[in-house]
Amino acid sequence: MNNLVPLELLFEVEQRGYGLPLPPALSTLYGRLSFPSHPGRPHIIGNFVTTLDGVVALNEPGNAGGGDISGWSKHDQLVMGLLRAAADAVIVGAGTLRAVPHHRWTAAYIYPAFADAYQRLRTSLGKLEPPLNVIVTARGEVNLTLPVFQSGDVPVLIVTTTQGEERIRAHSIPPAVQIVGVQHTGSLGAQAIVQAVCAARQCNDILVEGGPQLLGDFFAEKLLDELFLTLAPQIAGRDTSTERPGLVTGQHFAPEHPLWGTLVSVKRGGSHLFLRYAFETKETTP
Repeated sequence: MNNLVPLELLFEVEQRGYGLPLPPALSTLYGRLSFPSHPGRPHIIGNFVTTLDGVVALNEPGNAGGGDISGWSKHDQLVMGLLRAAADAVIVGAGTLRAVPHHRWTAAYIYPAFADAYQRLRTSLGKLEPPLNVIVTARGEVNLTLPVFQSGDVPVLIVTTTQGEERIRAHSIPPAVQIVGVQHTGSLGAQAIVQAVCAARQCNDILVEGGPQLLGDFFAEKLLDELFLTLAPQIAGRDTSTERPGLVTGQHFAPEHPLWGTLVSVKRGGSHLFLRYAFETKETTP
């Protein structure tokens, strides 16, 4: 932890909203972190890492997680931990869960050395429980024996269809797990997911960590306020043997309706760049 050098600030627009009370151990390394205010609705952010050639997942056995993309960057883990520490809920798709089956979506899990500092931040924000871990699965195909469900470390909400809910409830449900079926069949809309999350827990800040299909849904419904994107100095390559998705799948925006972001900040850690973009949402679009 003591060997990590501070991120270098290369660009930043004037800070907006409220500044998070980062403990010195975190503010020294990251700098100031502010979130814009959204009265009456949650602030929704995404956090992803991508290679220079736009790959966000290698999709190979044993090499399917974000660490393989970032090169296990400690700075990337630092930022991921910061966002999780500030979040009331972290949303991931079932595919992300299958890629990292032993994961728990907390700050302490991604960077244990900063666990105390993350907890101080969380406590100062009045968030006494771990973030709600939200697993999205249209078909209800989840392994309830995985640690995120069985450990009791985090509260879990499974958002699925009514048919998916029936499939899940055919099994023994761990005590820390809630299940909500929000529609009968088909894919799950981002708005329906957010409504289910906010019904389960009061949320000011929601973090979306993937995968590309889920992020695409949030972009398509114009619900994502900001994207924190780590650019890793890696060329992963693609061929026909394995699908290696980009940041968004399942949605088609350009050239008819491209989504343009506004650059908020750029930080550098070694050869990694840490980009932050703001996007127009339903509430901010005239």
